[in-house]
Amino acid sequence: MSDFLKKARVAEQQMRALFPATPLQRNDHLSSKYGADIWLKREDLSPVRSYKIRGALNAMGKALARDPALEVFVCASAGNHAQGVAYVSRHFGVKGVIFMPVTTPQQKIDKTRVFGGDSIEIRLVGDYFDACLEAAQAYCAEAGGYFLSPFDDLDVIEGQASVAAEMTAQLGRVPDMVVLPVGGGGLSAGVIRYMDEVAPDTDLRFVEPTGGQSLRAALAAGEPVKLDGVDSFVDGAAVAQIGKHPFEVLKGTDPAKMLDAPEDRICTTILEMLNLEGIVLEPAGALSVDALQDLVADIRGKTVVCVTSGGNFDFERLPEVKERAQRYTGVKKYLILRLPQRPGALKDFLNILGPDDNIARFEYMKKNARNFGSVLIGIETSDAANFDALFAKLDDSDFLYSDITDNESIAEFVI
Repeated sequence: MSDFLKKARVAEQQMRALFPATPLQRNDHLSSKYGADIWLKREDLSPVRSYKIRGALNAMGKALARDPALEVFVCASAGNHAQGVAYVSRHFGVKGVIFMPVTTPQQKIDKTRVFGGDSIEIRLVGDYFDACLEAAQAYCAEAGGYFLSPFDDLDVIEGQASVAAEMTAQLGRVPDMVVLPVGGGGLSAGVIRYMDEVAPDTDLRFVEPTGGQSLRAALAAGEPVKLDGVDSFVDGAAVAQIGKHPFEVLKGTDPAKMLDAPEDRICTTILEMLNLEGIVLEPAGALSVDALQDLVADIRGKTVVCVTSGGNFDFERLPEVKERAQRYTGVKKYLILRLPQRPGALKDFLNILGPDDNIARFEYMKKNARNFGSVLIGIETSDAANFDALFAKLDDSDFLYSDITDNESIAEFVI
């Protein structure tokens, strides 16, 4: 048994001081849908609703063992890492100074404060994470504290490996495949090191959001590289650069084992799991489940474990998630309609709509000429194919229109 395996198992046992093992649950809906034996490792059911508490506990505990005089731990985070550090700071009775961007949603700030209580101090600095991180590191050096990275830390990686230790013990057998979300790489690095030793034949797949493929970029370059831009929707995994320590473990990953999940498609998975299973997943937490639809041929008849890494979902985002899901599945579109300014013109347009077509938004925008006006129209329907019929009727009519649904620059401005 390797030293890493021993330490990961010790870390797993130490988790019991804070919380019971997160459930490993067979999901009948997904199993039936994909013709496989699908299990969910429910990290969304940890005390802080993500696996981040594991790395924080292991790293902080080891730091205190090395230097019992340590009094201050510092981190920069706008989400799950902040909550994990807050919870563990209170557990150890040490001060945690948590830097968060000024733009962090109040719900996340409040939750972090609840977990940490009097043991933590929250500092809001900068509009973006990079400025927040720089301020946190500067403060840490000045205060002589211990800076705790969310993923680029060997002790954090070791703590995250406890997910695999629990999962293999709970399943009681070796799974055929494990599907892992990838952000900074701490979780995936910990699990791959553990599984390589206890279950080397298990197929590991790694899922990144389409707008934040930092591991894929690093594999192509042979080293961690910073992405030019990142789509922040999947905030728990939207990382511009994979961690140095995680990449040392992941650099041998076969690119064929990499998957990317489109942000809008992830929204359909969030809604599916919420509406059908009553499971609340944040975008990053839904990555592994979302990727199953790209693995249909590989998983049929096999035992598959998906790590649902987090459930810190702000329900104020639900309308956006529904909107993006509808647009992805093609059942909602936005048009700019050039409407003649004459009696009966609107009625003529409404008569073109099919029986399952509903107007979800109608907004007069401006006059282009004396006799015409521009109208923003949102239309929902029951089947994406209905739009083919609608557009055919519009093309045969005198109405001029533009479909702006997939025009990001225009849609973002007017929708």
